[in-house]
Parts: sequence; structure tokens; C-alpha cells
Amino acid sequence: MTHALVRTHINGTEVARTVEVRRTLVDFIREDAGLTGTHVGCEHGVCGACTVLLDGQPVRSCLLFAVQADGSQVTTVEALGTPETLSPLQQAFVEHHGLQCGFCTPGFLMSAHALLRDDAHASDEAIRDALGGHLCRCTGYQSILEAVRAAAGRGT
Repeated sequence: MTHALVRTHINGTEVARTVEVRRTLVDFIREDAGLTGTHVGCEHGVCGACTVLLDGQPVRSCLLFAVQADGSQVTTVEALGTPETLSPLQQAFVEHHGLQCGFCTPGFLMSAHALLRDDAHASDEAIRDALGGHLCRCTGYQSILEAVRAAAGRGT
């Protein structure tokens, strides 16, 4: 096995570990950094549950190797808020029933966060486009759309 030193900043904290070069970014985040908010779903980039921000852009962390994030800034769902103090986006998901089991929620939150950071009053079309690559098996997309619309300051 070939190993490499990966140094990245995850949620503002430097994480440096020597890992196998084939280790995925999602495994690096969960197992090496101990941040389990990012979920592993399909492992094919289809479901979106593993979405994180890499240098500010939403990416599927199951499709990237950790070595590809070397020297980068990674932002995970843990950076959005705390259980005691939810971010406005997280609070909108609660208020508009945008989650049930919660498995897909971190990925939806990260993509919506990036969208609203860049376009605070995103249109429904922009919201649908940003979230179009995410799968939810229990909530239904209308509640998620309503939550992001509310977080965008446009109500329901």
C-alpha cells in the first residue's frame, strides 16, 4: 500500500494524517477527523449524502480521495451550527419539516448553504438546480424546497 501525508483544514482546524492514497475524503473526514455528520450513502456520488464544501464548492466526498483535498479547506455540516444553536438554514429545515430520518440532511444542508451564501435570495429554479443531485427517501422534496425558500428569506 502507498501512503501519503494529507494536511487539510476541516471547519477551520488543521487535520494532518498519513493515510492510504486510496482513502476517500468522506472516510478521512469521518474516521481520521472524527466528524461523523457527513454521511456515507451510495458511495457512487448519486445520493448526495456525503456532500461537503471543498474550498467553498459543494463536492461529493465519496468521489474524491483525501489526497485530492491536501492543502484545501473542507467545510462539513458540523460548521453550520450546534445542537443548542442551529443555523438559520438548519432551523428552517426543522420548522418546515425538511427532514425525517435525517440521513440525507447533511448533504442537502451543505448544498443549500453554498447556494444561499452566493445568492441569499435564490429563486425556486436555483434551489431546485442546487439540490437536484440529492436523494431523499422519506421527507419529500416539497418540504425541503420550502425550508430552503424560508432560509432565503422568501417565506413559504
